[in-house]
Amino acid sequence: MKIEILFVILAFASSAWAGQPHIVVILADDLGYGDLGCYNTESKVPTPHLDRLSREGMRFTDAHSASTVCTPSRYSLMTGRMCFRTGYRGGVFTGAGGPSLIEKDRMTLPGMLRDQGYATGCVGKWHVGMTFQTKDDKPVHQVKVEGNSRELDQVKLIDFTRPITDGPVHRGFEYFFGTACCPGTDWLYAYMENDRVPIPPDHLLDVSTLPKHPYANDCRRGWVAPGFNHEMLDMMFLDKSKAWLEQQVKRDPAKPFFLYHAMQAPHLPSFAAPQFKGKSNAGPHGDFIMELDFIVGELMATLQKLGVADNTLVFFSSDNGPETTSVVHMRADFNHDPARPWRGVKRDDWEGGHRVPLIVHWPGQISPGVSDTTVCLTDVMATCADVTGLKLPHNAAEDSISFLPALTGKQGTTPQRDYTLHQTISLAMAIRRGDWKYLDHRGSGGNNYANGELLPFALPDTAPEAPGQLYHLKTDPGETMNLYFQHPEKVKELKMLLDASKADGRTVAAKPLP
Repeated sequence: MKIEILFVILAFASSAWAGQPHIVVILADDLGYGDLGCYNTESKVPTPHLDRLSREGMRFTDAHSASTVCTPSRYSLMTGRMCFRTGYRGGVFTGAGGPSLIEKDRMTLPGMLRDQGYATGCVGKWHVGMTFQTKDDKPVHQVKVEGNSRELDQVKLIDFTRPITDGPVHRGFEYFFGTACCPGTDWLYAYMENDRVPIPPDHLLDVSTLPKHPYANDCRRGWVAPGFNHEMLDMMFLDKSKAWLEQQVKRDPAKPFFLYHAMQAPHLPSFAAPQFKGKSNAGPHGDFIMELDFIVGELMATLQKLGVADNTLVFFSSDNGPETTSVVHMRADFNHDPARPWRGVKRDDWEGGHRVPLIVHWPGQISPGVSDTTVCLTDVMATCADVTGLKLPHNAAEDSISFLPALTGKQGTTPQRDYTLHQTISLAMAIRRGDWKYLDHRGSGGNNYANGELLPFALPDTAPEAPGQLYHLKTDPGETMNLYFQHPEKVKELKMLLDASKADGRTVAAKPLP
């Protein structure tokens, strides 16, 4: 009780300073638009904390991840720039994958805030690449290893006594605790703190000790550290974020902070902590989403306990759409659709691959409500710059457009974005302008719907001879009617705009639609 009173006193003292708001970004992993009750009235998973956050904040119905898979999406969130502009081929890092996709001299979201006086902390899944070293001081990702166990053999080459040279603490964060890639399904099962691995891996994971269910088959037999518990990953991340927040407020109550909390949940394998097993009535994946919701509630409660909730801008979203296995089994077993009401899933250029939940909470500054403003997660950086009064330089955040006017009710009739770009795991591209969406390719751009578990969800292409796809989302939100040949002038307009944006190296400012 005495400690909590002290926190409140310190936080009250900080409320008098005419400084900046605290900022917290909570990023879920593979959470679908239809997974939350506040987005899907037919959801079978209870999400009371996020539903409350939605009621108290602003819920965006037209928000999009910058990519349909983890690594490029996270690069874009951290830099405000579409990842395809780096030349990276669109997949995801695994094992000792690197180097960092974020260029050494590039302005980042945490670096921008740090330079404005913020304390910056990152907890959870990084997945933007980093450089591990071998014993003879070579970057591990440059070492060629032959055979079927190439990624595992690369992890075994890491000299864990040597520091990582391009991790989160080299790209704007002052503190980091988390994992290099996917926490629960990768070749390297070990926690990092700042630029080190305090407890290195020393044995192969025994997958026979893990839970068995349809959502458990995404776990590689990687190199694991002693005490690394697959069922407690997100609870570990929660404890670390809570501790960092408490220490920061206690250490310097007059200093604004930025926390990036990047969850494992609900990325497969769906291994919920013991206290959530069987509690959702929607199977193991439902339990995992329920744990995710609990964690958001705990983070919000921590801000409240510390007395800083009223001066904290919170963003909650997901890095892309829901995973194929989650969608197939949740639909079949529990009548729960993680992608509802959209076509497509993770990896696809259809809406289900990149239209994501986005809830923004800032008491006294944001009026509760629902916004249909089109937002990309690249926009978080420009929005935070706008909030803190910083004018971004021309060579930073090239695809980031502030949506602060939408948050504060000052947007007017002109949308902030003239258009939005989309990229898939294969670097297939799409562009959205107003109600029109053009896919510069055939098919999904990601998953194969010709056979396998997605075959039952394949839809006929109404223009199979067309080299691309054109949809009018207002009249056809399910992207079922390819209008490529009916509207050649719209195809030409959007194709030219897409090519121009690629050539310009940035998303241009908003202008009236023709």
